[in-house]
Amino acid sequence: MARADCADLLRNNSARGRLISSLGKTNFIKTSTLIIVSGISLTCLFLTSCDTPVGQGAAWGAATGAIIGGAATGRVRGASIGAAAGAAAGALTGAAIQENQAAGYGPPPPGGFPYARWAGTPGFYYSPYTGRVYDLRGVPPGGLTRDADTGRLFRKP
Repeated sequence: MARADCADLLRNNSARGRLISSLGKTNFIKTSTLIIVSGISLTCLFLTSCDTPVGQGAAWGAATGAIIGGAATGRVRGASIGAAAGAAAGALTGAAIQENQAAGYGPPPPGGFPYARWAGTPGFYYSPYTGRVYDLRGVPPGGLTRDADTGRLFRKP
């Protein structure tokens, strides 16, 4: 029964004409779609914060690249190419900033900075030097913290 319905549809010229004319519309990917995609991308950017300079640089670079690429071409493909190029450039810039920030702490000890141990509560860790418990909920993973007793640095896992 379904084959007969499909064959009848194809034989009916007016139905076939409406189907073909609706497929040929090019208004689907226009400025309004680009604005919606950019808005969703920016919302996601602000809702998911990146804690490290590399992550922040990549996020801001992707957002800026998407906006510039979309505005320059008016197409989603241009926005995605701009986002990719911006993310790469932003990540490289963020890595350079992170290295400059780490240089302010002085040279790392041989073997690198030791990692803290989890204290059993989310966000709380034991210092590898003294065993003192620190609240590291605001420190990004891999971030450095100074032990208050010894003055030496350690990393959050």
